[in-house]
Amino acid sequence: MSEQPYILVLYYSRGGHTAEMALQVARGVARVNGIEARVRTVPPVSPDTEASVPPVPDEGAVYCTTEELRHCAGLALGSATRFGNMAAPLKHFLDTTGDLWLNGALVDKPAALFTSTGSLHGGQEATLLSMAIPLMHHGMLITGVPYTEPALSRTDAGGTPYGASHWAGTDDPHAITPDESTICQTLGERLGRLAVRLSQ
Repeated sequence: MSEQPYILVLYYSRGGHTAEMALQVARGVARVNGIEARVRTVPPVSPDTEASVPPVPDEGAVYCTTEELRHCAGLALGSATRFGNMAAPLKHFLDTTGDLWLNGALVDKPAALFTSTGSLHGGQEATLLSMAIPLMHHGMLITGVPYTEPALSRTDAGGTPYGASHWAGTDDPHAITPDESTICQTLGERLGRLAVRLSQ
């Protein structure tokens, strides 16, 4: 495993939109010297208590471990919205991180957030804020997207100062727009720069 500091880009995605955002955030991180992006996901939660998932998914990013979270230099956390909240699989993963909280493993590390919603006013800010709450309990430093990023004022789709967002649509799904992509990359780059500065 690489010894280089890394930003953990951790997400849950059902329709692929949040997964694409994760890759855009990772591209932003890659612009920063001295740090890399590590893209990970979490397994779905099943109501069937007998069900199990393979340790490595059939496609997409590999599943995250709490050790990868423990050792990250910063965290980008992403989820599709579920009634203005993060999706249950991501919350389930965060609920397993009590030992990291007890040990203060994430204190003073930077974190950023991203989300995708089916409707334009479908809870983007609420979802971002719901993901921020457990990270603040961990003592992480939440960063957003400043209005010095022109795409934030120009976008007619997703994009908030709380974090990157995407308007996915429902019946006719929308691809990530150039402005949404730019905002994701700006967020990743900013998070990478902060992680490098804070680790010095």
